[in-house]
Amino acid sequence: MNHCFKSINIASALLFIFSQTQAVAQTRERSEVPTEYQWNLEDLYPSVEAWEEAKDKVVSQFDEVEKFKGKIGKSAKNLLKCLEFNTELSKEFGRLASYASMKSDMDIRDSNNLSMKQELQQLATEFGSKAAFITPEIVELGKKKIDSFIKKEPKLKIYKFPLYDALRTKDHTLSDKEEKILAQAGLLSSGPYDIFSIFRDAEAPFPTIKLSDGNEVTLSNAAYTMYRSVPNQADREAVFKAFFGMYEKFKGTFGAQLYANVKTDIFYAKTRNYESSLHSALDSDNIPVEVYKTLIKNVNDNLDTLHRYLNLKKRMLKVDTLKYSDLYTSPVKDVELKYTYEEAQKLILDSLEPLGKSYQDTVAKAFKERWLDVYPTPGKRSGAYSNGSAYDVHPYMLLNYNGQYEDVSTTTHELGHTMHSYYANKAQPYPTADYSIFVAEVASTFNEALLIQKMLDTIKDDDIRLSLLMNYLEGIRTTVVRQTQFAEFELAIHDKAEGGEPLTGDLLNKIYGDILKRYYGHDKGVCYIDDLYSVEWAYIPHFYYNFYVYQYATSFTASAALSEKVLAKENGVVEKYMNMLAAGGSDYPIELLKQAGVDMTTSDPFNEMMAGMNRAMDEVEKILDK
Repeated sequence: MNHCFKSINIASALLFIFSQTQAVAQTRERSEVPTEYQWNLEDLYPSVEAWEEAKDKVVSQFDEVEKFKGKIGKSAKNLLKCLEFNTELSKEFGRLASYASMKSDMDIRDSNNLSMKQELQQLATEFGSKAAFITPEIVELGKKKIDSFIKKEPKLKIYKFPLYDALRTKDHTLSDKEEKILAQAGLLSSGPYDIFSIFRDAEAPFPTIKLSDGNEVTLSNAAYTMYRSVPNQADREAVFKAFFGMYEKFKGTFGAQLYANVKTDIFYAKTRNYESSLHSALDSDNIPVEVYKTLIKNVNDNLDTLHRYLNLKKRMLKVDTLKYSDLYTSPVKDVELKYTYEEAQKLILDSLEPLGKSYQDTVAKAFKERWLDVYPTPGKRSGAYSNGSAYDVHPYMLLNYNGQYEDVSTTTHELGHTMHSYYANKAQPYPTADYSIFVAEVASTFNEALLIQKMLDTIKDDDIRLSLLMNYLEGIRTTVVRQTQFAEFELAIHDKAEGGEPLTGDLLNKIYGDILKRYYGHDKGVCYIDDLYSVEWAYIPHFYYNFYVYQYATSFTASAALSEKVLAKENGVVEKYMNMLAAGGSDYPIELLKQAGVDMTTSDPFNEMMAGMNRAMDEVEKILDK
């Protein structure tokens, strides 16, 4: 959604970029965490009281938008005033929403923080309803009149791209009254995810099990990501069965939530006259539907490469049968890479050297000036993200740092998003600063590629190199193959619902289980999938993000191509990459990537990535054959 004239929407005011891995750690009370490892939210507002004052000021301006109704097309001056008013209001709203959401994420159990977040959601809907006339009136102007207005009023130039984008989607823009109804409906649309999130992260009755070493652990979502990788195979299987047993018990509830979310997607797609939910979701960034479907085809055509990797893992784990519960454990014995947070900072800064001193200095500034909330605490939101929606301040990052190499990788991943937001906000005016998720994941996975290369360049020990290579291959499995598997599932359930078939927990299990077993070669004896794990869909929050996950896979392939060029010191490629970051949302993502040197409308980037995956496996086999 463009900032400049479309009504405020909580999803665009808060652009949360989640990493594909969820960091996890032993928690301690927030009061025990040193200040330097916590967010400095005072950069946004000095206090909750100051936030309240700023919120009240914004709300007091809501009615002013209506003075532009019916007048936007009368003069260039009127159009500019309307856009500037909406820009300033939207900008401040993004700052308000950032503060409220992050306060809530520090402790999702705190009802006061949650109420702040919910209040902003309601206010976003209220303003969206009042401002619903803006886009229809702009669309009615037509290109010729918009061009004449820009010529008469040069300050309109910064709005040219979003204005043209509105004209592009003219067939899907409704009347003033209809747009107002859709804006009001936004108050309901977040319900399925909100319920899912609260139940999943705070209220679910997670099981407690005893491991072979005698320790009893409660398998929360965060604990599951830790204990699924323990070295004992029986423990891993017990963790999976207990954890997914809880989800299976509530599959009806999770199914109803997900079905409600899918129906929301269908409602918006049909109301806006789109052929399908997929067309609707991709059209916001002008992404051809073929890009999505070609990704699924490319991965399915290359499942033998995934199976080669799984067979390598089976060989290294020395198990008779590779099980789905074995996939997250390290296949390299007695190699556990651990880093303090300070060591991680140095390693990350060193790995980013190819991008230049300015980039490194900005990352160092983020570490020093408390842009990051580092350690897990009771009630803190799980996982990791970067929030760059406070345009006039700086991005913020949430981590749950635990000292593993995976946590270092997650940190540099989120820093990729953070630097993208920083450079885009610095270089672009507000209307074109907000970038597409499709491009965002390039910046994050690019940083991961630089990190793994730095490690391989400096470490010669065979066991550690095996660990790093397998970590890289696992990254392809989780970021490309697994996310495409999710994308195929998401498309399948939307197709079912759009065909009039209700989605139940049992049906979702069937669809997900069939895809899961095909991807992992269950029937070919490659990896055994217990029927219970067909309920894994209920654990994945990304299915509530409306065709979001495929962008992890497409972005990984793009960043793999770009990082190869940077590491090879190809002339001008760093400058092109930095220009892409600074471009923000000033062009469509497919075009921005083309300008950086990668054409995502072809299969070339994917094929190059598969070739790189096979080269890594060749090296793994050479080391093993020693």
